[in-house]
Amino acid sequence: MTDDSPLTLESFRAPLHALVFGASGGIGAACVDLLAPHPCVAAVYAASRTATAPWNFSLEDEGSIAGVAAAAAAAAGPLDLVIVATGVLHAENLLPEKTWRSMDAAALARAFAVNATGPALIAKHTLGLLRRDAKSVFACLSARVGSIEDNRLGGWHAYRASKAALNMLVRSCAVELRQRNAGALCVALHPGTVDTRLSKPFQAGVEPAKLLTPQRSARALLRVLDRLTPADSGRLWAWDGRSIPF
Repeated sequence: MTDDSPLTLESFRAPLHALVFGASGGIGAACVDLLAPHPCVAAVYAASRTATAPWNFSLEDEGSIAGVAAAAAAAAGPLDLVIVATGVLHAENLLPEKTWRSMDAAALARAFAVNATGPALIAKHTLGLLRRDAKSVFACLSARVGSIEDNRLGGWHAYRASKAALNMLVRSCAVELRQRNAGALCVALHPGTVDTRLSKPFQAGVEPAKLLTPQRSARALLRVLDRLTPADSGRLWAWDGRSIPF
């Protein structure tokens, strides 16, 4: 399948309603841009951490997350697709650690708040909104470096651990979701190394062919979600369609 082949979304019931958290980020914005004009899509509700956005939220403010979920439910009814395109790798007083000697309690707490707790609260308020009479998906961006089994380099302790926690939350939610809504999926996604602000300081060692644009990554991820079935729920999927061990 080539990068410019059509995005069908044929496994979803049309017209579908999608809610994207993190719509002002590179991958989130690309998902919105791909979904909004698609003939199978009725509406895309774009939630952003930008204060001036019509639908704004903070990953550290559960009330704001609940408000976005309630607004989407009121506008759309059942949701077919919820994408959580958020995350933090570096910020003020938060840098990937090269050694355990650099671990810091505040940095660890910040990474967990954004990379694990925030998406968990989004799941809390949106999993119950997923469509029950056809395929529906809750998907959040994780990372290959959050795989415990795949960790051979060490370092980046806060980011790795917070993404590993997110993967476990996805697995646990998927177990419960299977009991409540058998046709729905809860999955984590590895978007690849994408040319966004998150990866910008760490792109020097990445081969140009392996550095994805946000548009290429988003299109690939949406294709993956289109191919998945309920049997694939509770797992971490890479942008190229491969399953990554937790």
